[in-house]
Amino acid sequence: MRGATGPDPSSVRLAGPWTHRDISANGIRLHVAECGTGPLVVLLHGFPEFWWAWRYQLTGLSARGFRVVAADLRGYGASDKPPRGYDLWTLAGDVGGLIGALGETSAHVVGHGWGGAIGWTLATLHPRRVRSLAVLAAPHPMALRAAVVHEPRGQGRATARHVLGFQVPRWPERSLRLHDGAGAERIMRAWSGRQWAGSVDFEVAVQQYRSAIRIHPVAHCSLEYFRWAARSQLRSDGRRYAAAMATPVDVPVLQVHGAADPWVLAATAAASDRWISRPRPVHVLPEVGHFPHEERPTETTAVLADFLG
Repeated sequence: MRGATGPDPSSVRLAGPWTHRDISANGIRLHVAECGTGPLVVLLHGFPEFWWAWRYQLTGLSARGFRVVAADLRGYGASDKPPRGYDLWTLAGDVGGLIGALGETSAHVVGHGWGGAIGWTLATLHPRRVRSLAVLAAPHPMALRAAVVHEPRGQGRATARHVLGFQVPRWPERSLRLHDGAGAERIMRAWSGRQWAGSVDFEVAVQQYRSAIRIHPVAHCSLEYFRWAARSQLRSDGRRYAAAMATPVDVPVLQVHGAADPWVLAATAAASDRWISRPRPVHVLPEVGHFPHEERPTETTAVLADFLG
């Protein structure tokens, strides 16, 4: 289906061995895809993807005895797209509310990119909701913040190009949507490892993301995440967030990172140890970029299953 300003949100309800549901949580409606039975695992995607980014883990983890739920984050896919609420306080509240609405008091949380930042925040601010935390290409928010400031030629340069560009009004949204979502493909191709970026699987996947970014107003909502992250550094809510996130995470934490990730450096992920009560080495995948769960789905699923088990 196609709406007046782009594809209809229902277009992301892709068929597969999963069930689509709408869940009310934290005052909004979140769309999820669910598969399997057992301990609850909640999967949180990153930019510029949607729930379908976890298609391999939905089937792989459910086959290993887990109830796996992949959500469209606020502003994405078939979830609600309100004008506000794209700060990590609210986004963590969305996921905490989702876990409760799914009938559980806690869950294993797995997040990629922005989904990982939400996972870190949830585990810090609402620790009773999180049994364990696995993050892919997602350093602790304070580790990322410190690296941007203190390593301007490393993480600072890697981050600045897109984050600064995303602060401009209107044009970044238009750039993402132009030519049937070609902007989303350019970003994904630039952030991916060479092997996956040259594969048939990448071409199939990127067509889904090009379509999903054109759903109104996903392009705007997805950029609001970056705008809050940058602008809050100069506001009181950013200072309050940093103070709240200073407490180390006290649940088991797994970090998976691509050695060839040009957007978030592996060294930044390793620096997250300061905010983990029981740190373990980062699981680094050679020749992998920013999307380990899609670039190396079998290996990533196995690493996650071993950790969750």
